[in-house]
Amino acid sequence: MKFYIPIALLIVSLNSFGQTEYKRKVSMLGSPFEITVVAKDSVEGKQFTDLAITEVRRIENQISDWIPTTQISLVNKNAGIQAVKVDSEVFELVARAIKISEITDGAFDISYASMDKIWQFDGSMTTMPSEEAIKKSVAKIGYKNIVMNKEDQSIFLKLPGMKLGLGGIGQGYIADKVKDLLIANRCTSGIVNVSGDINAWGKQINGKPWTVGIINPMNKNKVFATFPLENSSVETSGNYEKYVTFNGIRYSHIIDPRSGYPAQGVVSVSVFAKQTEIADALATGIFVLGVEVGLDLVNQLKGIECIIVDDKGKIHASKGIDIKKYTN
Repeated sequence: MKFYIPIALLIVSLNSFGQTEYKRKVSMLGSPFEITVVAKDSVEGKQFTDLAITEVRRIENQISDWIPTTQISLVNKNAGIQAVKVDSEVFELVARAIKISEITDGAFDISYASMDKIWQFDGSMTTMPSEEAIKKSVAKIGYKNIVMNKEDQSIFLKLPGMKLGLGGIGQGYIADKVKDLLIANRCTSGIVNVSGDINAWGKQINGKPWTVGIINPMNKNKVFATFPLENSSVETSGNYEKYVTFNGIRYSHIIDPRSGYPAQGVVSVSVFAKQTEIADALATGIFVLGVEVGLDLVNQLKGIECIIVDDKGKIHASKGIDIKKYTN
């Protein structure tokens, strides 16, 4: 994922009319977590960001699949054995993830964590995996094998060895929850960045909206468009740093969970939505679906917009975005 934040957001604190922009950056979820809030002073700014960090840790300890004590890890350990009762927050998040799987026809699938790691994008691969190995790698993937029981609020994975991984939706969910928590605690303005999942509310202390820029992967040093984020969010998925090339074909690190083959034809997808959770999940799904099918899907979804950069560097936008209006 790549994103660009204007320099105004990179300053630890700015003072104007008795207000301060207070910023914290820490490593959480194995990735950078950044938050900037507008507060009356640095003391209040620290209080707001402390709340945010505590909330991230709380959710991480519920939904992470690499912390062995979380509810999701327990669901994974009992795959093919028995259903596991989970908290309503976890149950509802998984249920919403399955809805995105249905909308994207499986291009987004939280059971992708079951995939065998046969593709390497660190330069060590010299030959493509065999067709048999690729097919076998996705044998345990399939959102239709996730059994959700509303009556006892339990989750059961039908296949032994099947696993859930909420990384493709969980970071967006965390950004939304942090925003909601801070608003409830009277933080009137801020911007949350959970490893590229960005959610903003209110305005900067200069009265202007928070803004983000989209980088064209074909020219990583240039921002080709800048967008205001007014009580909305954006998430960008890209393959321009992790890929392999065989027989002149570029294969991205984003794998189609239905086929086991890397997605092709797209190098970057940016999705705009009111909720970062939705933008997060859809960005991955659209990347896998490709330009034509991805744009067709977005144009049918209310309140969702996207920008896709294909592997030729051409920029495609959904119907609700006049790209010329935002181009730098």
